[in-house]
Amino acid sequence: MSSHRTLVRNGHVLTMDPVLGDFPAGDVLIEDGAIVAVGPSLPVTDAEILDATGHLVLPGLIDTHRHTWQSLVRGICGDWTLADYYFGIRLGVSPAYTPDDVRLGNFYGGIDALNAGVTTLLDFSHCNNTPDHSDGAVRGLQEAGIRAAFCYGFFESSPEASRFGEHQARVADFHRIADTYFASDGLLTLGVSLSEIFGLPWEHTVAELAAARERGALLVNHAGCVFGSVLATGITEMEALGLLGPDMVHVHCCSFGDAEWEAIARTGGKVSISVETELNMGFGRPVFDRCRRHGVRPTLSADVISLNSGDLWHELRYGLGFARAEADLPVNTAGAMPGSVTYTAREALNWSTVNAAEALGLGDKIGSLTPGKRADLMLVGGPALEQHPRVDPYATLVFQTTAADVRTVLVDGQVVKRDGVLEVADLAAVTAQADAAADRILGRLRDAGRALPGTPEGAWAAVEPTAREFHEQAVREAKNKGGRHL
Repeated sequence: MSSHRTLVRNGHVLTMDPVLGDFPAGDVLIEDGAIVAVGPSLPVTDAEILDATGHLVLPGLIDTHRHTWQSLVRGICGDWTLADYYFGIRLGVSPAYTPDDVRLGNFYGGIDALNAGVTTLLDFSHCNNTPDHSDGAVRGLQEAGIRAAFCYGFFESSPEASRFGEHQARVADFHRIADTYFASDGLLTLGVSLSEIFGLPWEHTVAELAAARERGALLVNHAGCVFGSVLATGITEMEALGLLGPDMVHVHCCSFGDAEWEAIARTGGKVSISVETELNMGFGRPVFDRCRRHGVRPTLSADVISLNSGDLWHELRYGLGFARAEADLPVNTAGAMPGSVTYTAREALNWSTVNAAEALGLGDKIGSLTPGKRADLMLVGGPALEQHPRVDPYATLVFQTTAADVRTVLVDGQVVKRDGVLEVADLAAVTAQADAAADRILGRLRDAGRALPGTPEGAWAAVEPTAREFHEQAVREAKNKGGRHL
């Protein structure tokens, strides 16, 4: 049986593997999609050559929480709060999406990620308004050729006129999706995006958790992002009922106290930080310090492309700056200056490589250039001014790099971007498709007389009584079962 071999030759190789280390002039040998050797001057003659001279070679970045479908309304939330986002996007824009809009949004969002060197993402897919929408979401990721955890969301975007039916119909559709698309290994892995905890009856949350674990699926939930409310809390209640675990990615966590953090740490939970969203939409402080204090390894996400760039270099830069500033604040407040930085650029790069791979349950496959892992990697460099001179490679990546500097990208050994040009799409055609789709989506809203964002006065106060009712259901169940740590 013949095999395909590729040699990435003579790059500055940053393996992100603490045992292997870095190679200022190194090669990476790839065979049938797997990394088989890394080192200087590998003696290989029978391989396709990718010349990496003058480039940094490193693992592809990994996004641990992205609403990929929102790529078709990029930037619409620039001046919106979280309440505006909930009512404008989740209850406004989402119902106006057709199944093909979801497919195109995921395809467009997928190639946007690849263009910036993001080779893997957790797709928090909560525009599954009908089974056809669910199919469209999966197909869009498949067409993009990105590695992804497709995390099926059960959220009802049209609560007064559902096109899907009762909650059990959504659970059944999740199992259909699992059987249809995830019967064998591939670039996509299966996950579940939980509905907001206490945003629906407690038994529905338990049903979503049970469905995920029946399938061995990754779990992700929005957590601790609404101050002054029980909505999106529930960590202590879930632990008391034995429902937390290392298979869960908890997103945001900004409003949590020590009890919630201790529960996440005890159960091996992972945390995804969405720096741009949290700083711009009123979530509170990104939780780098809380992660450090509780021994949780942070990861990063682009979150809502309706606000943020799909480029994780932005999140790395903002995140590292915020983490350092917060750590320095007590020193500054005392009238002094810090003697050293508390987080390094290399540590920040861990957030979106090895830490993120572990969070997605893929630490044995991706996240570092370790022989035996899959060949998801990129070459960064080229002629751009910000790439020269390159005194510190990690500082260049975190503080100087843009998507344009990502010259070549491979996923599972396949080149998806070469010499600065995406090979998986005709950009002129696909950007025109995205523009036209956005016009149609927003036109449907205008035709329906829907103003955006359409946030009612006292939005959170209006949903709080129902959320508290569902919270009490969980508390009663936990007490009846004698749950610990409640």
